[in-house]
Amino acid sequence: MKVVLLAGGLGTRLSEETVLKPKPMVEIGGMPILWHIMKIYSAHGFNEFVVCLGYKGYIIKEFFSNYFLHKSDVTIDLRNNSVEVHDSQAEPWKITLVDTGINSMTGGRIKRIQAHTNNEPFLLTYGDGVSDVDIRELVKYHQDNKKLLTVTAIQPSGKFGALNLSKNDEVSSFTEKPKGDGAWINGGFFVCQPEIFNYIESGDSTIWEREPLEQIASEHQMQAYKHHGFWKPMDTLRDKHELEEEWASGNARWKKW
Repeated sequence: MKVVLLAGGLGTRLSEETVLKPKPMVEIGGMPILWHIMKIYSAHGFNEFVVCLGYKGYIIKEFFSNYFLHKSDVTIDLRNNSVEVHDSQAEPWKITLVDTGINSMTGGRIKRIQAHTNNEPFLLTYGDGVSDVDIRELVKYHQDNKKLLTVTAIQPSGKFGALNLSKNDEVSSFTEKPKGDGAWINGGFFVCQPEIFNYIESGDSTIWEREPLEQIASEHQMQAYKHHGFWKPMDTLRDKHELEEEWASGNARWKKW
């Protein structure tokens, strides 16, 4: 099962960092948060990725193109134009990097990578948040409930899109950024059937979190996987610093590898 990562947004609320790089390349502990997210999936056995690029996407391409240089000792012979890699720390990853447009909305980006999912179920999340969610349990839950879409539901103190749940945890409606605390919110980490593409209009202006999710929920085809553990998006410089401090402590809750 492939993992689709949304990594093309502008990251304006983290402009101190994103003026020079795309938000998913902002570093935690010396490595991009995108790398941390991929390590989470990889720890659960999911190693094939489709990355939706946009703003400064070439930086992400260059990072993975030169991954050996970032993670290994190398000898560079300028005279013979050769590079020898020592003690490689390469990951078992296959990564497809897709330019999904500078100004595309989230739905538009997802629609553009449809061909790369091979008409099979796939995992989907954002390129700016980490969690200790058990991906294998999430997939099993999705398969058991037989819905078109499963969304990981979180209960933070913040203000995000809320999920209204029935007694059996079916998503009855989806509301973008309600007021108040304590609601179950969209934490990303989706499992999708290929039919979800039918809910995304062609073009780049569709926002995944609006019409597509609202319609899927209204048709009783969205299930919530309640996650009571750690989850944190990196929306602001303060969030970055908090994640950095946790990583430096040696007890980062999302580190399962």
